[in-house]
Amino acid sequence: MKIGMNLLLWGTEINDSLFPVLEQIKSIGFDGVEVPIFNLNSQDWHIWRDKLDELGLERLAVAINGPDANPLSSSPEMRKHALENNMKAIDCAEIIGAKYLSGPFHSALGVFSGKPATKEEWQYGIQHIRTLADYAAEKDITLGVEYLNRFESYLFTCTDEMLRFVEEVNHPHCNIMFDTFHANIEEKNIENAIKSCANHLIHVQLSENDRGTLGKGHIDFESIIKTLVNINYQGMVSIEAFSMKLAAANIWRKTFDSEEQLMSDSLTYLKKFIH
Repeated sequence: MKIGMNLLLWGTEINDSLFPVLEQIKSIGFDGVEVPIFNLNSQDWHIWRDKLDELGLERLAVAINGPDANPLSSSPEMRKHALENNMKAIDCAEIIGAKYLSGPFHSALGVFSGKPATKEEWQYGIQHIRTLADYAAEKDITLGVEYLNRFESYLFTCTDEMLRFVEEVNHPHCNIMFDTFHANIEEKNIENAIKSCANHLIHVQLSENDRGTLGKGHIDFESIIKTLVNINYQGMVSIEAFSMKLAAANIWRKTFDSEEQLMSDSLTYLKKFIH
């Protein structure tokens, strides 16, 4: 099982100023990185592929939608805009050589209606992801749909609902990404949740309950890794940790000493269980 690092630990400015960070990630011993695709100008990503190839780092792409690009909107124009944005994210993912694009791009982060998703919104989401998966297939990219907790999203907020959504999309290029932070809030049993989506699972984000150093909180990562081994999970696991540099994460206190400390300690901790 290979281990990656999510670059959102350094905030949302994803540009070549992070190349020294990539070198540090490689030197610490990671196998790959998760690259957030917020810049939708595809021409800016060629140098990223060159750098990742130079370092021998595997890569996955992640994407989100902001309030101005909501696939669940009642406005056809906004739904079209959201689809165009997510297609551009796929174009960028193709350029950096990523085979997966993961994230909660089925809806808009932090946008709520004040009630559960309607049947119409559900169908907007289904159609959006099905169309996006068709486009991803042309680029040899597979989508990893992610659920967020109840405080960040509302279309679906647990594994059972996400699984029903993906099975209704019913597309070979649409599968599931599982995040332990959201599962820690929403699931009765994280291990059972992982087992339930095993046939669709293509990526796993390991995140501590406070988004800090793995092993310093209360999530049982040893049991989670054993579960992944038991279901014969073949993908990468990546560490997703956030700091005050990521405003959307609403983190108002420091939960680790430094990015280097978090990476080194988290990787050492995981390697106790991953052989």
